[in-house]
Amino acid sequence: MTQAATHRAIEAVWRIESARIIAGVARLVRDVGLAEELAQDALVSALERWPQDGVPDNPGAWLMTTAKNRALDRLRQAALHARKQEEYGRETETLQAGHAPDPAAQLEAAREDEVGDDLLRLIFTACHPVLSTDARVALTLRLLGGLTAAEIARAFLVPEATIAQRIVRAKRTLSAAKVPFEVPRAEERADRLASVLEVIYLIFNEGYSATAGDDWMRPALCSEALRLSRVLAGLSPGESEVHGLRALLELQASRLPARTDAQGRPVLLREQDRARWDPLLIRHGLAALAQSEALGGARGPYALQAALAACHARARSPEDTDWVQIVALYDALAQVAPSPVVALNRAVAVGMAFGPAAGLELVEALQEDPALANYHWLPSVRADLLFKLGRRAEARAEFLRAAAMTRNVQEQTLLLERAAQALAPDGEPT
Repeated sequence: MTQAATHRAIEAVWRIESARIIAGVARLVRDVGLAEELAQDALVSALERWPQDGVPDNPGAWLMTTAKNRALDRLRQAALHARKQEEYGRETETLQAGHAPDPAAQLEAAREDEVGDDLLRLIFTACHPVLSTDARVALTLRLLGGLTAAEIARAFLVPEATIAQRIVRAKRTLSAAKVPFEVPRAEERADRLASVLEVIYLIFNEGYSATAGDDWMRPALCSEALRLSRVLAGLSPGESEVHGLRALLELQASRLPARTDAQGRPVLLREQDRARWDPLLIRHGLAALAQSEALGGARGPYALQAALAACHARARSPEDTDWVQIVALYDALAQVAPSPVVALNRAVAVGMAFGPAAGLELVEALQEDPALANYHWLPSVRADLLFKLGRRAEARAEFLRAAAMTRNVQEQTLLLERAAQALAPDGEPT
């Protein structure tokens, strides 16, 4: 194998195994920042040795063993240092009070070979509410997705230094807050799980409809979020909303191949070639939704959104879509997770089920909502409804207003095309 091929193999193994390795090491050292550092040391060793020795038969196990050995060396050194301090009577007051980890106890615990729920612990730690949402997203993609700071920065169109700083600060915050590397107790789990689900949801959404940039979608982010949702579902089989989120992402991801044309331009839902929707992902999504409902989670916010996506997945054509059922699901969602965006989406569904005039009436009521002041989908939806009602000049003005608000190039192009079409003599709603 050439050196270039070996490096590609190492990169592929790292992307697949890094989260498990970091989680396994973090169980020993109880510090995700240090765990990542030791895992990276193992990666450096692989880059140095594998081009000469060849890729091991089990490269993931090689990296895990190397990283754990480095962790044990670090713990032995810390334990020896602690013993010397005790011998000389110079152990710190903090350590005496028991507020800092006992290196000797850590070393003893490290000798136990039970992996347990290391990956689940890592997910809950990376998504801890003590961190800001931006920090949680960056740290999750770094530790659990194996993405570099540069890759995360490209995905979210921010400077690499910004992402690197977020990650460093997140690790420091977790350390300063003495966040334990553990799955939280039952009474704390609901809030912590909500944070985990939110992060995975946000990562997928940014991939599904990119906020800014030249591409309408960033499929790599969708793939990472979908992978994380599957991992979490495997680790938390009894949590209905975990399966609800997984169902939602599977069903939404099934449409990705049809959401752009050969030139990368957006294709709206009603124009998509449904033969290009991924049937395997649809089956996975419907099965996960059934599992969520069987666990009593049919009215959870993610399960409800999955049920909405399922209405589209089950429809063989746009005309077969059960818009009345979709309105009912939005009614339920508005009760458990009310928001202006939910209200706007419900207005779209009402327009499809009961006519554009009914939808427009609801949209007009949202015009003054400050939360939607800079949300380009509000004028876009209003424009579409006006267009269907034959109010072409007003529709054109709203399409132009929406185009000026979005930072996504492909989306802006689509909206400008809709604006031009609004005044075309043979224009048809798209």
